[in-house]
Amino acid sequence: MDLDWKICSRARLSRDARFDGKFFIGVLSTGIYCRSICRARTAKESNVRYFPSAAAAAEAGFRPCLRCRPECSPGTPGWLGTPSTVARALRLIDESSLEESGWQDGGVESLAERLGLGSRHLRRLFLRHLGATPSAVVRTRRLHFAKKLIDETSLPMNQVASASGFGSVRRFNAAIQKTYHRTPSQIRRLARQTEAPPRNQYLFRLGFRPPYDWSAMLAFLAPRMIPGVEVLHLGRYRRSIALNGEEGYFDVSLDQNNDALDVCIQFGDPRSLFFIIERIRAMFDLNADSREIVRCLGSDPLLARRVKAAPGLRVPGCWNGFELAVRAILGQQISVKAATTLAGRIAMTFGRRFSATSGLTHLFPTPQTLADANLTGIGLTTARAKTIRALARAVHDGQIRFEGIVESDSFLAQLCQIPGIGTWTAQYVAMRALGEPDAFPSSDLGLRDAAGLDNPRQLEARAEAWRPWRSYAAMYLWTKPGVHSELRSRDRSLAS
Repeated sequence: MDLDWKICSRARLSRDARFDGKFFIGVLSTGIYCRSICRARTAKESNVRYFPSAAAAAEAGFRPCLRCRPECSPGTPGWLGTPSTVARALRLIDESSLEESGWQDGGVESLAERLGLGSRHLRRLFLRHLGATPSAVVRTRRLHFAKKLIDETSLPMNQVASASGFGSVRRFNAAIQKTYHRTPSQIRRLARQTEAPPRNQYLFRLGFRPPYDWSAMLAFLAPRMIPGVEVLHLGRYRRSIALNGEEGYFDVSLDQNNDALDVCIQFGDPRSLFFIIERIRAMFDLNADSREIVRCLGSDPLLARRVKAAPGLRVPGCWNGFELAVRAILGQQISVKAATTLAGRIAMTFGRRFSATSGLTHLFPTPQTLADANLTGIGLTTARAKTIRALARAVHDGQIRFEGIVESDSFLAQLCQIPGIGTWTAQYVAMRALGEPDAFPSSDLGLRDAAGLDNPRQLEARAEAWRPWRSYAAMYLWTKPGVHSELRSRDRSLAS
């Protein structure tokens, strides 16, 4: 990625939070790299170097700043300034394990094979666009996550080492000492943690680039939440989760004093924390670059007023792709409220009981459970029941996977082979489950009405100008222009 040093310099001098995580600053006199918002004394321009990623700065010999904590910066939007191959590789890395053994035993070769190219070519692409090899990117993420666990949790150091993917405590200690010039225990003392949370509970702060319209995010999620599985109360979103045989939940709210979301995770296995955090980041679209989205969509006459009213609108993701696909099938040609009622019946009838916290009573049923479930008995039509059972069997048998998607077009084509799943459902799944910024359900009646057009073909032609952010354009068209100020006023009153 070619960085414009003039833009980087202006962002550094102004400490503009909109550029946080889009580049990193290496200071030659100290050997430290920082975020663009770092409050440390400003270095001379001749004494700094700019890097497109934290891994590139680390590979150049700089160590992370203990003051601005680069591990807390928002993620780099995967599609911004990188070819689709690199974006897909970054997505696969996010969904994979940080285990050292996996990346020492042919991890890069395996990643390249899944992407359909040679490992040397993949390394060249990463060096050209991110300034670091795939192994260096994983190594930096492993260190950053370890640092976050040291600072923000009370996990014993051996569990921190395991959860962040180090093969042994000795290698963990050596890597932290080499990178931060301090031992893990010394770093934890610097964090000045006030009190330890309850057992198996972890508190994190996940950063984003402002603006971020938390009210609009909740306004979209609220009517679509599955009763018993998801709860919204006083501006806090909470849901039950199951992963690798363990059960738990997480709670998300807006940090009123920082550009971040506060996350509380209750889960028994700390080795799953990296996956859970990355999934939450995707679910709430924390890596998006609103500045670029607004620049593209805000100049369109149809969207300009909507974009101006809510410049921080994001595309809500999901916790589980199968669950979202079932929810999308239920929503075909019926109201959001009716689909939510049916989703709640599925959870209550076929999901496992869950009683870890108030309001959450069930886990959403697994594909194995729904593959042979009597769905017509709870009010589904015969056609919808057949579609959901067919999807569940395909997911259970491994024919369809919602993780590790390399080619979204081929995945969506495979999804559409299931009777009852059409283009609208597939595009909606791509938009929210795969995080495709350019997915666009053009057959949606609400989109056509908002755009004042008669048919999907006209809407698709009109939406060409919105590439590569048609998913965000869809969110703006789905959102009523006057709803934002009302919701933000309500949020402020709740916070006070």
